[in-house]
Amino acid sequence: MKRILGMAALALLTACSPALNWRQVSLAESGLAASLPCKPDQVERSVELAGAPVSMHMMGCEADGATFAVACARLSDPALAGAALTHWRAAVLAGMQAPAPGQPGAAEPAPFLPAGALELPQSLRVSVQGRSAEGRAVSAQAVWFARVKSAQVHVCHAVLFSALPDPAAAGPFFDGLELR
Repeated sequence: MKRILGMAALALLTACSPALNWRQVSLAESGLAASLPCKPDQVERSVELAGAPVSMHMMGCEADGATFAVACARLSDPALAGAALTHWRAAVLAGMQAPAPGQPGAAEPAPFLPAGALELPQSLRVSVQGRSAEGRAVSAQAVWFARVKSAQVHVCHAVLFSALPDPAAAGPFFDGLELR
């Protein structure tokens, strides 16, 4: 009995590890709330998605050897939502030198549709191995989706980068994405 109680206490301590201090944060303009395990830095920058310039709002942080990030951008042309998600996914996967579609180890996309998101075939979740800019092995668990807020379309992305896939961190991270 002592052994079982000791193991239960260890499991609780691990779950409450200060390395992953989960908190609710939001990208107000897009109405995306996320659970991050650390205090995020925020930035806004101009990028190109599907051939159109957009202002992208991002927040992210590092905890327990992993990087957690969320980002959203408002599109001027709602018809570009699918193309923007495809372009964004391709850019992230190329940036981490992930295997190309059809090659061994390529990302196997699965549908990802949080409550309130647009039902687009480009709303996907992937888990893939690649390389960082420094050449180290890196795993990415990522999602892309779109939503309508105040009659405007926002495309969003959330990603967890780590040395190895981390389902224990990915679960609360992706489950914590909420469209308000």
